[in-house]
Amino acid sequence: MPDLEQAVRFGAIDWAKDAHAVSIVDERGAEVLAESFPHTEAGVCALTRVLADADVLRVAIERPDGLLVDRLLGAGLCVVAVHPNKLASARERHSASGKKSDGFDAYVLADLLRTDGHRFPSLRPDGDETRALRALSRTREDLVGARVALANQLRAQLEAFWPGAAVIFSDIDSPIGLAFLHRYPSPEDACRLGPRRLEGFLARHGYCGRRSAEELLARLRQAPEGAGAEAEVEARRQAVLSLVACLRPLVEQIGLLESEIAGAVRAHADGAIFRSLFRSGATVTAARLIGEIGDVRERYPSADSLAADAGMVPVSKSSGRSRVVSFRWACDKRLRAAVACLADATRHHHRWAGSVYRRARARGCDHPHAIRILGRAWLRVIWRMWQDRVPYDPALHRGLQQLNPAGG
Repeated sequence: MPDLEQAVRFGAIDWAKDAHAVSIVDERGAEVLAESFPHTEAGVCALTRVLADADVLRVAIERPDGLLVDRLLGAGLCVVAVHPNKLASARERHSASGKKSDGFDAYVLADLLRTDGHRFPSLRPDGDETRALRALSRTREDLVGARVALANQLRAQLEAFWPGAAVIFSDIDSPIGLAFLHRYPSPEDACRLGPRRLEGFLARHGYCGRRSAEELLARLRQAPEGAGAEAEVEARRQAVLSLVACLRPLVEQIGLLESEIAGAVRAHADGAIFRSLFRSGATVTAARLIGEIGDVRERYPSADSLAADAGMVPVSKSSGRSRVVSFRWACDKRLRAAVACLADATRHHHRWAGSVYRRARARGCDHPHAIRILGRAWLRVIWRMWQDRVPYDPALHRGLQQLNPAGG
């Protein structure tokens, strides 16, 4: 191993699933260490020890969180998260041929930190409560994605041989909808289903909808009938039962997670701030915002920096007489989704938010663009609330609501 008692300053890691390439450069850009460490307990310990023993001032890595980042911070190292786009641009400074390898990327990252380190803020970890809420919210978000995918598959199966069962209830993946398909997975199973039987089924499953048994049966029978042969119908019946068996525990676990999230939001130091944006009882989007924005106020020094990270402002490119404004792809996708959810929900019950949305649509913006415009307006309010640690007050924040330039 090279002598690390020289003027070693900057380190970088090209992380991967199985092994991590590490590079350390001195203040002149000369590489004094290039090594790979396996993603094992011994490997991670050796990696952090080498960086600490080398007296590395800062360590660059292409991600802001994760187990490896936690271990680096826990070892007392100053960690810098560099966006992959930055690395891709810097790679051309060192090789015109376009070559790429893990070790080379680690070196480019380390040298980029040496030359442009002043452009990258050091990571400051969020508090434990925020990290816990982020884990709960992201897990729920992923499970909802799985539920939607399975529900779409279930709908496709029903539309192929029994379309009425896909529309009898409003949501195909609701508890009552899944219970119905578990009991009646094919037209043959429902051939004797009449108003009285359906009323009994609805009563047993606590149906609280506003449709009568007669109305629901009309929905079921007005849809076109399938024309599949016996073998195909039986195969699709089994597919419906399999998908229902996957969806029912998934829906149950999402509900349990939402209960956990509600309690965590109420207990969080910033919970009252973000809950004030919504009607009473709405906590899921508040939790997503807390988890993705975090609790380190220095992370976003301005409302514009928060809006850019959330993808609510466009990217402009100009040269001579040409000027192009385009959608911002490089952003925190989960934060963007949370802000879009906030904007879409609040336009219905905040008068000013509805006005911003309607004016954007009147100018010819489509729905997603209008939501981003409203999202940017909301982020001005949220940033001020977050910095001041105060809940939303329509009177106090009215001036910020009026500052809503076109979003991305």
